[in-house]
Amino acid sequence: MRMAEAPTSCDCFVSLPPGSHHNHVIFGKNSDRPREEVQEVAHHPAASHPPGCLLECTYIQIPQVEQTHAVVLSKPAWMWGAEMGANDQGVCIGNEAVWTRETVSPGEALLGMDLVRLGLERGDSAWAALQVITGLLEQHGQGGQCRETPEPFSYHNTFLLVDRAEAWVLETAGRLWVAQKVSDPLKNISNQLTIGTEITAEHPELRSVAQANGWWDGEGEFNFSQVFSPENPPARMELAKQRYKGGTELLQQHDGSVTVEVMMSILRDKPSGICMDSGGFCTTGSMVSVLPTDTSLPCIHFFTATPDPSRSIFKPFIFSDCSTPVPRVVSPQFGPDDPVRKQPRFQSQVDRRHDLYKAHQVALSNMDSNPDEGLAIYNILRDLESQCLSEISAMLRGEIPGDELGDLFFDCVDTEIKFYQ
Repeated sequence: MRMAEAPTSCDCFVSLPPGSHHNHVIFGKNSDRPREEVQEVAHHPAASHPPGCLLECTYIQIPQVEQTHAVVLSKPAWMWGAEMGANDQGVCIGNEAVWTRETVSPGEALLGMDLVRLGLERGDSAWAALQVITGLLEQHGQGGQCRETPEPFSYHNTFLLVDRAEAWVLETAGRLWVAQKVSDPLKNISNQLTIGTEITAEHPELRSVAQANGWWDGEGEFNFSQVFSPENPPARMELAKQRYKGGTELLQQHDGSVTVEVMMSILRDKPSGICMDSGGFCTTGSMVSVLPTDTSLPCIHFFTATPDPSRSIFKPFIFSDCSTPVPRVVSPQFGPDDPVRKQPRFQSQVDRRHDLYKAHQVALSNMDSNPDEGLAIYNILRDLESQCLSEISAMLRGEIPGDELGDLFFDCVDTEIKFYQ
């Protein structure tokens, strides 16, 4: 798909059997964020917590639960929450920014990215994670600055939640929400409301609020996207309609044959704008997951940990009791001196680049200055990625034990950095 100007927005995708070539659920997301923002990949083991303790999210504290699942997150380094991630129960979640007729709260509450992480830490299925998110949304609300600058930028959120068996779309407007169980084998979301009349679950006051505000007359079918979409949507939402259509077309081209490689190719697609590079925003991190419906096989999650998936490689992560920590994709910590922690917030900047990000920046600069050499380097990196994918395929066929691949993410990051050096 070709377009004169690529719209700027995030994109989430899922392929459910029979849309997938194998009996796998395939999840993918590009995170499109401010160009200079660093995205890290962080693994947090399962943990027990004392009764009554509090959890410090990006801006507010909430009560902690007694047990949290292990998670791996692709996240803007300055915030507590995540753009996308997975847990050791086989759940994946990604979020998208949206604006609705409900006013965005000027106060600080939970970010949509906080809700992604909370859903993963507390939910053992896509539906359970959805219930976690809606419960916390109703209790604490959503709001707060969504980028690392003092200029205001806040929004509401939609979510794609996936596990080995099913997928859900959750769309929100303030503390209100509506959910739809995905019935088609292929589904994607962008920065817009997509749930119409096919509603599976909803906030108990959703329709009464709409009626009280004069957005719905209470007669006929209730269409959430029509009722709650703003009358004058921001350009980002209008352009997302093109992105949504383009993403749908890319998925449909592979109906019945979606694989990890296909999902990676979709996330790398620049003509459609899915791999975004426009003005002050670009794709700063990407994720693809394969969730076998056979629960005896492990789920595998691939992350770039660097911008622009068309010039990055995806590295596989597998939950394991003995996974080696990978500090070279984790950003420095600044404690109470962090600009996000000081009031007023974001009055200064700090260097959040992790080791892989720095090495990748230098490599991209060298590639741009010497295109021929850059192409050769990129081809070698893609060969490395292909080797990893071959090992993963062998594991899913039962030829390699999954427990032997627990350090694969560490090994791939280490090899990539050494190659750049």
